[in-house]
Amino acid sequence: MADNVLQRATPTYAEAVHHPRVPWQRYVGRALMYTILTIAAIVAMFPFFWMISTSLMTLGETQIRSWLPTVPQWGNYAQAWEQAQFSRYFMNSVIITATTIAGLLYMSITAAYAFARINFFGKNILFTMLLITLMIPEAVTLIPNYLTISGQIFPLPVVTPTGEASFRLGNSWIDSLPALTVPFMGSAFSIFLLRQFFAQIPNELWEAARIDGAGHVRFLLQIVLPISTAPIMTVSLLTFIGAWNAFLWPLIVTNDDRWRPITVGLYRFSDEAGTQFHLLMAGALITILPILILYFFTQKTFTAGIATTGLKG
Repeated sequence: MADNVLQRATPTYAEAVHHPRVPWQRYVGRALMYTILTIAAIVAMFPFFWMISTSLMTLGETQIRSWLPTVPQWGNYAQAWEQAQFSRYFMNSVIITATTIAGLLYMSITAAYAFARINFFGKNILFTMLLITLMIPEAVTLIPNYLTISGQIFPLPVVTPTGEASFRLGNSWIDSLPALTVPFMGSAFSIFLLRQFFAQIPNELWEAARIDGAGHVRFLLQIVLPISTAPIMTVSLLTFIGAWNAFLWPLIVTNDDRWRPITVGLYRFSDEAGTQFHLLMAGALITILPILILYFFTQKTFTAGIATTGLKG
């Protein structure tokens, strides 16, 4: 009898959780969490707000460090587009980005499939060496890449005016599309991400495909790729962001405006007289707008690609 009374008087764990003795502690913790998240959001969004505000100012307002434009200057965007020849730079960025994504997907998908589904001598050693390259800073690879595309290390193919291709040392890709795309068609992170997803595909699918007479190429094209949309879209989006935002490398390997991307075109707003910050910010907003639009429409696929790609292999 006494035990039953004691059990009824003692709250269970579920009751203690849903009916805490000190409810204000939960409210204080939640308020503190929302406060921290709000401050972090403001800090993260402030540069974007400042860019939009400055892009709508006059040159005089940017010099006196105003926070908001007196009268929004919507014509700054059209002026920035025309003054910096953004139409040409924009098309260059589209071609460079599309070529880089196509080449990287081909290299990454085939390499990732080989590491995940094909057994060959030295596979684990090669994959380990590939992962080691993730720790190499990008700045360290600038000089080797430049020496390579300038033809000082390997003979490069160059098409002559007669249409013939010649391979020899000294052939340079400077001021050409291959210089801006080929060095970035191999990504250790992309191969790693896709390899981890390909490795999770059940072996029963491969065995069923072999019974139907399919080889690795058919299995890759008809089975692996259709169920790997999320990680492939993730790799494509990350590659798009990297290729579209590239600045230092295009500035190094181009000497004129023929193949310079839109990020390098922002340089046109800085000269000996100073920097036109209102046009520079308008150009910067035009530059990042495609990334924002792309991410807005692909954010669910991007999140799914990261979440469904495991780390076991």
